[in-house]
Amino acid sequence: MPEAPTLDLVLRRNSIERLKRETFPLDVINYLPELIERGYEAVSEDDIVRLQWYGLYHDKPKIGYFMMRIKVPSGILTPAKLRTIGELAVRYGRDYTELSTRQNVQLHWIRLDHLPDVFATLERAGLTTLGGCGDTVRNITGCPVAGIDPDELFDARPLIEEAARFFYGNREYSDLPRKHKITISTCAYQCNAPELNCISLIGVRQGGRDGFALRLGGGLSATPRIARSIGVFIPVTEAMEVLRAILDGWKEDLRYRLSRVKARLKFMVDDYGPEGMRQMIEARLGRKLEDLEQEPRPLGETEHMGVHPQKQEGLNYIGFPVYLGRVTGQQMLRIADLVEAFGGDIRLTRQQNFIITGVADDQVDRIVREIAEIGFPLNVSRHHATGIACTGEPLCNYAVAQTKDKLDEIIRHLEQTFGRAADEVRVHVDGCPHACAHHWTGDIGLQGTTARERTAEGEKIQAYEIFLRGGLGPDAQIGKSVLRRVPSDQVKYYVERLVRAFLERRQEGERFRDFCRRLSDEELTAIAEGNEVTAGAVA
Repeated sequence: MPEAPTLDLVLRRNSIERLKRETFPLDVINYLPELIERGYEAVSEDDIVRLQWYGLYHDKPKIGYFMMRIKVPSGILTPAKLRTIGELAVRYGRDYTELSTRQNVQLHWIRLDHLPDVFATLERAGLTTLGGCGDTVRNITGCPVAGIDPDELFDARPLIEEAARFFYGNREYSDLPRKHKITISTCAYQCNAPELNCISLIGVRQGGRDGFALRLGGGLSATPRIARSIGVFIPVTEAMEVLRAILDGWKEDLRYRLSRVKARLKFMVDDYGPEGMRQMIEARLGRKLEDLEQEPRPLGETEHMGVHPQKQEGLNYIGFPVYLGRVTGQQMLRIADLVEAFGGDIRLTRQQNFIITGVADDQVDRIVREIAEIGFPLNVSRHHATGIACTGEPLCNYAVAQTKDKLDEIIRHLEQTFGRAADEVRVHVDGCPHACAHHWTGDIGLQGTTARERTAEGEKIQAYEIFLRGGLGPDAQIGKSVLRRVPSDQVKYYVERLVRAFLERRQEGERFRDFCRRLSDEELTAIAEGNEVTAGAVA
């Protein structure tokens, strides 16, 4: 392992580390009135970066509007909190919100002069944007039906809430080498994607005690990794201590501050290996960790959609697909009013959907009908629940291609072509390599790019890379880019041909990812391009 650099070298090489030491990002709030008074055009690029610590990124184009990310630990919202977000969306966000794959809610078109009222309104409601972006602990995710699911091992909500209270806005943990993602869950299906997080605590029971298995180093973006087991059992009472030990070891090692590209925990896990990470944690704790007797395995896959009985007798939760992850502020207000009337709450899922809890047995049909009237019916194809798209064009500055509209085009084409026969195929669409929509692990993952050709006017043409073989679960695997620079107007036909081949040739019990893993790159490319050579054909 290379020798740790000096702080002086880090500050010379890494402009963000230098920026954080010149004015700590959390302190930007102290001179926000001055920034508003001077006007957007006078705000320095350094202060624009510091605003990320308050959950703000530039909307595209950069003319004064921001995307704002509201953190929702484990996706759990009271009706009052949902109403607050809805009201802000109506007041400032053009009646538009997006549900994210980290159980956040995102608003757009927020201006600097909106921020004092937005921050005050969120604080009164017990909500925060602190650490929604920036070098912080991002939203702590979990199973959306924690505390109510009959299949869960135990209720992880107290630990999630404790971790959120401790880390959100904590100055000591707001100067990390880069963003850091934690997930905590005891879901029997591991619906929260522990494979993809920097730190994953997965519920287990060992020796009659509740606790967690630990996996480290997951993450996507341009260099994806599946989280690796550390082989230890962590009792619930020791979980916070272990979380801090991991973060302390990472944030104090200057090797992971020298380059922004390498400033993620996954690279530390690459360097140390699972055993080395365990030794580092144990050294910080001053004691040995207990060996894990058996690695927890998920029961299967679920999005928690549809009607399910809760562990509380006579009550149910109902999962509603949110097409393309889009919800209007007005819809939020109506949902909040409906759920508040019977004392339930709202849970946001990793797949950009929502769940309503606390529905009495004799009220299920009515609630399903009324939510459908608001715009979220249950009797739709499964693509509405499993299709995932990032913000993309036209709002995200990183995106080079459409995402939500492209996913809409693909889903409608699949429905028209196959009806419900292709429901199990999951399509994920990202507009850039950052992989907010997890294209690496969809059955069919699309990443926006540009074609080599240009229009007659010299403009870039949108295109997509197509990733196959990815997936989560016991056989988790990062997908591979099998087809490159597929023209935007041809993508739905490439997807159609792949799905058709799967439906016609699948072996018994075979999933789409298994089908793709069974075939070679050349075979999959020929199928997608419609260039297969049939038996007996003349070359």
